[in-house]
Amino acid sequence: MRTLPPHLRAPFSALREPGVARQDVLASLVVFLVALPLCVGVAVASGVPAELGLVTGIVGGIVVGFLPGSSLQVSGPAAGLTVLVFEAVREYGLGMLGAIVLLTGVLQVVLGLLRCGRWFRAISVSVVQGMLAGIGLVLILGQLYTMAGAAQPRSGTDKIAGLPGLLADTLGDSAALTAAAVGLGTIAVLVLWPKLPAAVRLVPAPLAAVALATAVCAGLGLDVANVTVRGLFDAIQPPGLGDLADLGGVAVLGTVLAFTLIASAESLFSAAAVDRMHDGPRTQYDKELVAQGVGNTVCGVLGALPMTAVIVRSSANVQAGARTRLSRILHGAWLLLFAVLLPAALGIIPLAALAGVLVHAGCKLIPVKEIVPLARAHRGEAFVLATTAIAIVVTNMFEGVVLGLVLAVVKSAWDTSHVQVDVRELTDGRFVVTLTGNATFLRLPRILETLEAMPKDRPIELDLTAVRHLDHACRTTLENWALRHNDSGTEAVRLKTLPVAGTGAEEPATARAARH
Repeated sequence: MRTLPPHLRAPFSALREPGVARQDVLASLVVFLVALPLCVGVAVASGVPAELGLVTGIVGGIVVGFLPGSSLQVSGPAAGLTVLVFEAVREYGLGMLGAIVLLTGVLQVVLGLLRCGRWFRAISVSVVQGMLAGIGLVLILGQLYTMAGAAQPRSGTDKIAGLPGLLADTLGDSAALTAAAVGLGTIAVLVLWPKLPAAVRLVPAPLAAVALATAVCAGLGLDVANVTVRGLFDAIQPPGLGDLADLGGVAVLGTVLAFTLIASAESLFSAAAVDRMHDGPRTQYDKELVAQGVGNTVCGVLGALPMTAVIVRSSANVQAGARTRLSRILHGAWLLLFAVLLPAALGIIPLAALAGVLVHAGCKLIPVKEIVPLARAHRGEAFVLATTAIAIVVTNMFEGVVLGLVLAVVKSAWDTSHVQVDVRELTDGRFVVTLTGNATFLRLPRILETLEAMPKDRPIELDLTAVRHLDHACRTTLENWALRHNDSGTEAVRLKTLPVAGTGAEEPATARAARH
């Protein structure tokens, strides 16, 4: 350990304790078994060679595993980016994928060095949940077609509209019905696996489900489509100079920004979740963002899938008893050995089984148990979540997320602009209108409705001493109302202690008169 650089000595110092190294090795094997079918499944669902999913998993383990940030979370290809990658490959081609991922990684490194990692934690949880729910819905809809051996329609609405036809075609075609049965059987194993005895559950559910589906298809000689194998080195296609030159396009840059936002947010939210699972060192968010960026930069150079921190593998790592980064590094090494020594093993995996794994993963992305309590307690948050998810299905990932962020900002502004309007009539016939809270343009309709209903032939005092914030639009509107409200011959509306907009400082009380 003395030969390690200083920044690596502390994370691995726990290996000196008895049994820690053995526990980390065992944990790495568990994570490897969880990651293997997911890497392959995400790649196939993204429309790229299966081996590229393994490449991203290898980089996530061996490269990101050594970098500072989070000690126990595991990175690799994620179901959350499947839809966006599929759209990018279909729109720009496989060669451009590497260039897009490369620029995404560079942006993440820059954001991390600028200490922006903490700001990704400020993204509304409803937007993130809505994003994941939308991804889950699109993933489920698309993989239902793959499960039946049919081509996916291009848009989310077309996928929904085509479901009745898909069902009819599947029931009328024996080959499609067989493939669908394999996929449904895979889902059934995934659902039932957690209910089996603990000794059986030592084998990760995704691996067990895919292995059983593969064994059944091989044993019964079922005619189903399998994963296409090209070989690890043949699948790697670094981006060319032409691909890098095309990164200047507006549409491509929009895709890069979507990759950066989603990959960064998912990774850092995953880090926060993993931190709650263990008592070890906490995540350093800026360094973790840099680590993810370095990993995506390497993936881009290799033409592989983008990576994020993946909560499924990370939780498996923690639950398996991992203590240091060694477990996630070794999981990448096991993936590398498998890809080099046993690539042909991928060729016997049925596509319908991987589709079933991803349909199950898509269902887990939808926060079904949280939606109803959220709707009861915070209807606005539930609206943002549902709107974001639906927008992703109807339009695309980037537009859906942007709409969700805009709605979250508007909702936050609305919630923080509470203002109370109190009207009192004094014994001398004078009216006192008191505003309390934050007076912004969002609340102007309510404020003006009360003020314009005031009599024009009575003295009125508008008391703003209890206003915490008064924006420019509201300030100007109130002054104009004060100038023009009262009739001729009636005492002018008096403004009491008007705060200076945006500062909370006070001006002297003013009185303005106007005569119609």
